[in-house]
Amino acid sequence: MKKSLLVLMLSALIAAGQQSDADKASAPRGQSRVNQQLTHGPVIGHVTPTSALVWARCSEPGEYQLTARSQGDGKSVTAKGRSTAERDGCVLWRLDGLSPGTRYDYQIAFDGQELLQGNDFYFTTDEKEPTTTVRVAFGSCAREDEGSSAVWRQMYAADPHAVVLLGDTPYIDSTDLAVQRRRYAEFAAVADFRRLLRNRSLYSTWDDHDFGRNDTDGNLPGKENSRRAFMEYRPNPSFGDGRTGIYTKFRRSGVDVFLLDTRTFAATEPSPFDEDHPSLLGKQQWQWLRRELKASTAPFKLLACGMIWNGAVRPGKRDHWATYPHERQALFDFIGEERIAGVILVGGDIHRTRVLRHKTNDRAGYQIPELITSPIHDGVIKTANAPHPALIHDSGQPNTFLLVTVVGNAEPAQLNAKFLDKDGQAFFEVTFGEQELGAGDDHQATASTAGSSR
Repeated sequence: MKKSLLVLMLSALIAAGQQSDADKASAPRGQSRVNQQLTHGPVIGHVTPTSALVWARCSEPGEYQLTARSQGDGKSVTAKGRSTAERDGCVLWRLDGLSPGTRYDYQIAFDGQELLQGNDFYFTTDEKEPTTTVRVAFGSCAREDEGSSAVWRQMYAADPHAVVLLGDTPYIDSTDLAVQRRRYAEFAAVADFRRLLRNRSLYSTWDDHDFGRNDTDGNLPGKENSRRAFMEYRPNPSFGDGRTGIYTKFRRSGVDVFLLDTRTFAATEPSPFDEDHPSLLGKQQWQWLRRELKASTAPFKLLACGMIWNGAVRPGKRDHWATYPHERQALFDFIGEERIAGVILVGGDIHRTRVLRHKTNDRAGYQIPELITSPIHDGVIKTANAPHPALIHDSGQPNTFLLVTVVGNAEPAQLNAKFLDKDGQAFFEVTFGEQELGAGDDHQATASTAGSSR
């Protein structure tokens, strides 16, 4: 135990040097600073109308106290968390009993010393009624480089309520626990990434490289280490069924976001829809997804994962939903049978921006859109520009992200999907009305490229 604590403190000292320089770069002069005892974070996690998660990684073992004070009535709520070598110094605080639609300023203290200085450390609870406008940023495939940092800065400027990482965030390519932890720590130490997430929610799933190996499936040895590190470093609302997997969901105003795990169970068991073929999601994740989709009352339901939902990819690549056509077909059939409106597919991975409108009227009752955003870094793959009959946009743009805006108080509700570059310029956007994504609909979405109608 003494040895593990020594390792934690040594790695924390190294990270603290990175953190100190990074914090100077990201904070306005004299306004916001993080004590070196917090080597990473703080990061806001899942937020509801009455609760919030806050994450940080700490240099010293022991008990840390987080206090959040309402800007409304001044009431405060306190939670305690313990830093241990067992969790690589990562601490997750849960605050309950909060007021809906309220801004809270927060402070972290250790041994009587306050560790945060400035006005950047706050979060806002969700509204009780899903009628407000909400913005959610999606991105995939990022590195610790300037191009990726430029994207984090543009996300900050866009001011989303939540940020969703779709995977390859970071690149790890190992299931060794020490390597997994080191790569998550290096990724979390990036100045602009930390600044972005100290006052808005982070949600995550993984793709192949952070799971452990390129284009891999659930038969990868050591995947339990990948899950352990993911759970230590990412403040999701839940992780699979609590024992395996990392799938989860969250609701913000008029949108439910389902974060799927397309790695843990892939090719490890027969499909529940065709026992002669392997499953992608696995039986238990399918049961969860069907149950939660049917129960959703949100006008829009985003099904998001690391891989893409179609097979139009670079030559030789089979790491996508089209390799499991029986499961994708079962999903579309279920949407149609249960008359589930407002479903939009979201993916990353392929290092291109693409938008499709799948011809699913006969199965789902409407044309289901697919939004692909990749990469945050600058590694575009030219050969991934493959034809597809449902394709309405393709571009090989480096350093990009997707900003989804849902206007819940419109009649009908509207969802705008805007793809932006590292300079904050929108190069494609498309808008869906609630009535366009319902059974029997024949409407077309409104799309534009660089401001021109299409």
